[in-house]
Amino acid sequence: MTSISSRAPLKSPAAPDRSSGNGKQPLGNLILKNIGRKECADIFPSLEFVHLRLHQIMHEPGAVIHSVYFLNDGMASVLNVQPDGKSVEVGLIGKEGFVGVPVIFGFKTSATRIITQGDATAYRIPTDVLRRVLPTCPKLKLELERFSLLLAFQSSQLAACNRLHGVEERLARWLLMSYDRIGSKTMPLTQEFLGQMLGARRTSVSVAASILQKAGMITYTRGNVTISNFDKLRQAACDCYTVIQNQTESWQNEAR
Repeated sequence: MTSISSRAPLKSPAAPDRSSGNGKQPLGNLILKNIGRKECADIFPSLEFVHLRLHQIMHEPGAVIHSVYFLNDGMASVLNVQPDGKSVEVGLIGKEGFVGVPVIFGFKTSATRIITQGDATAYRIPTDVLRRVLPTCPKLKLELERFSLLLAFQSSQLAACNRLHGVEERLARWLLMSYDRIGSKTMPLTQEFLGQMLGARRTSVSVAASILQKAGMITYTRGNVTISNFDKLRQAACDCYTVIQNQTESWQNEAR
């Protein structure tokens, strides 16, 4: 497990800084951006800006959740871990989200493993502090509950996807979902780790990556995948990508 590498204080809660440099950090998390100035004043002094490294475990199944995170950039995977140690991805969280959903509903432990996919930054807050703040921050509580529902829907769709669709379609879908969250065409990924994410054998992932590469959709080198053609990749992806996008946009429009 990788430890957190560095920390930096946040700027004044009334006017969170949106540019880097001079010890100030940009505010990228969409949940924090959507709350009002009063609620910012309540929660921002308790937030700690942290750097997270590739494959850093943030929460483990059955473990007590001591801290929760508002991702600022980068991406985390939600993994369902089986008793034999095998795992499959059932959710992706980027700057639109929050790591620590059980805490919102009064639970103390995690049911899933949350692990970073590449270097990331986040705003961390102790669980007990968030619980104290939430009753005075109704907008924040609402935003967290809405995100929880979006993540639950995403998980149910991915469960169906892992059962019904081939590795090639799922790989294309996964790459598009990852790009939507991190904004980078290149991702540090090994075939072994992709196999864990997709619940597939390493050889199956290798074949799927080779097919996408030969079709000009991606470039795959040892440890890195680069998206080369978004249009072709969308055509190769299963319908789950569009289903998740459409439902998310529909709920977001209804919430406005």
